[in-house]
Amino acid sequence: MKKKKPLETSPTTPSRLPAVLAQLKKYALITLGCIIYSLGISLFIEPANLSSGGMTGISLIINAVSGIPTGYLLIILNIPVFIIGFIFFGWAFLLSTGYATTVSSLLMTLWSHIFGAEGFNLLPLTDNVIVNAVTGGVLFGVGMGLIFRMGASTGGTDIFVKLLRRRFRYMKTGMISMTTDMTIVLCSLFVHPDLETLFYTALSVVVFTLMFDFVLYGGNTAKMVFVISSGEKAEKICDRVLNEVDSGATFIDAQGAYSRENKRILLCVIKPFLYPRLRDVVKEEDKSAFMIVSSAKEIYGQGYKNQDDAEL
Repeated sequence: MKKKKPLETSPTTPSRLPAVLAQLKKYALITLGCIIYSLGISLFIEPANLSSGGMTGISLIINAVSGIPTGYLLIILNIPVFIIGFIFFGWAFLLSTGYATTVSSLLMTLWSHIFGAEGFNLLPLTDNVIVNAVTGGVLFGVGMGLIFRMGASTGGTDIFVKLLRRRFRYMKTGMISMTTDMTIVLCSLFVHPDLETLFYTALSVVVFTLMFDFVLYGGNTAKMVFVISSGEKAEKICDRVLNEVDSGATFIDAQGAYSRENKRILLCVIKPFLYPRLRDVVKEEDKSAFMIVSSAKEIYGQGYKNQDDAEL
């Protein structure tokens, strides 16, 4: 009697699991961003009659005139923009952006029903316009930053911002977004012709931009340190940096221009919270070492961004 062959597992199964987990993580973070972003709009920006930037700002302006729910307006206005997004960024971007737009729009409608007159009737949560502007801007910026970090957007002018970022690569995404947002904010004067409202709206946009850039770029910042030493002292510093600070390092051979003495330059890119330990190591091993410390805004390589990652 022949023995049955054991069932063979597909060789592609193990390799697919990390990709599936990565996608689950991506959409979980997009969902979290949508929740934070929608709460900022529904609980603080909209109840205070503040406008906003982007397609959300346009939707709020139309909502003030027509009474159509902001969430529904976002879906309607984003349909033609999605087509442009698909043409330039492909299916993956379209799917994640479509998901983010739909979820955030539905959540905004849900929050207005729960906290509004049809629900607990808690809106506005506060009559302090500054609190509304700042808190709304913080939540808006954090939520949008998470969504952008995951390679998605909430549609609308965000897609145009990404296109402009391709053209003006030297500008941060937040700065481009603030320029377009301020234009829309100025248009809100036709709905709320009040300079005080304009001021608080502009304050909200500035807070949004700061938080947006912080979430988008903050996780990739580090300190770039040059340590100029010589001989055994340079070797000891390097050994301790590798073993105690747990950071990579690169040696560069150099020569003092005045003394003509051979030097070794230790180049390190290190997370800010590890820098004090590096500073102690250099101080303990060579008090005469020359150190140059600067901020590194973008780092590509092991432990940081991948070379194939999209520019944010």
